[in-house]
Amino acid sequence: MTANRPPEAPSPAPPHRSGTPRPPGTSPHRAEAPSYRVGRARAVLRVVAMVACLPYIGLKVAWMAGSRLGIPEGSALLDGGTLLRVANGVTVLMDGAVIVLALLLTRPWGRRVPAWLLVPPMWVASGLLLPIMTAFPVQLAVGLLGGGGRPVGEGNSEPFLDPWVFGVVYGGFIVQGLALGVLFALYAGERWGRLWQGRLRDLPVGPTTPALRATAVAAASAALLPGVTHLLWVSGSTAGLDAGRAADRTGDFYVMEAVNLLFVVVTAVGVLLLAFRRSGRLSLRLPLVLAWAGSAEMACWGGWLSVAGLIGAGGAADRPTTVTVVTYAVQMLAGALVVTLGAYFFAERSAASALPTTAGAAPVS
Repeated sequence: MTANRPPEAPSPAPPHRSGTPRPPGTSPHRAEAPSYRVGRARAVLRVVAMVACLPYIGLKVAWMAGSRLGIPEGSALLDGGTLLRVANGVTVLMDGAVIVLALLLTRPWGRRVPAWLLVPPMWVASGLLLPIMTAFPVQLAVGLLGGGGRPVGEGNSEPFLDPWVFGVVYGGFIVQGLALGVLFALYAGERWGRLWQGRLRDLPVGPTTPALRATAVAAASAALLPGVTHLLWVSGSTAGLDAGRAADRTGDFYVMEAVNLLFVVVTAVGVLLLAFRRSGRLSLRLPLVLAWAGSAEMACWGGWLSVAGLIGAGGAADRPTTVTVVTYAVQMLAGALVVTLGAYFFAERSAASALPTTAGAAPVS
């Protein structure tokens, strides 16, 4: 009898050669994904957006610490108390969010942030920055022509802030808006650009189209009230204005009301184009941009003015009237309806683009 031989150890598999089929059962080494790199232009825009936040944040922190830098004698800010300090703290956090957004839009981890965590802050930032970006340059031009007053006047007979503060703060806001807007446009185009490709008339009619059209009509109808009110105010009427604001109207007031009216019109046009799609060769991007900008301004700027009016109201003459409160409330409602419609629209487009295409069928854009 022969002794049993011990089992031989299996010989190692030969190294895989490039260009030859890999034997079954072997796992290839996963190639390392290339590291995410941001271009120089985006890096510069990120720094610009972050630096542009510093003047506003610095002033607010100084005021919370008790400084009176830029606040003249007789200003309502001197009597704000604890409530105003809390409001200043909140606005510091809001402007700090711009720094976070600038990092998110240009860092690798920003690509993994879910849309519901990124898009709402960008929408709010758009609504708060766009009216300033639109109105302030016009107010400066009106002032150079001798028809202006304090930029974005607050309706007080006493000076609210020193003139230089408006230039520094609003100039910073404009730079923030431009830098952040470009960064978001580049980011959104790379991540979700497929959702707004094509033309309006090529959009398919889905099961929710009637509901979306009804929502669009409701939003456009709701926009009539603030639209008419801003039209009256820009035309010189004092109907619905508190006594203090009516007495302190300047060229800046009329510019701001014209901008408010402009965004009401932009909202209605954008949402109706998107819902009824009767525009021939018009690109889908245009009504989406109009609806985004208009709804953000109406909802967020209307909310900001409502809160600012309640906090800054001193005597009875400066308290917002019922007409003003209702106007801004309906304005916020119209903006909320439009952004809700947009959310459903993108959800449908995203779901359709994720469906596998059948043989011979064109892919959903």
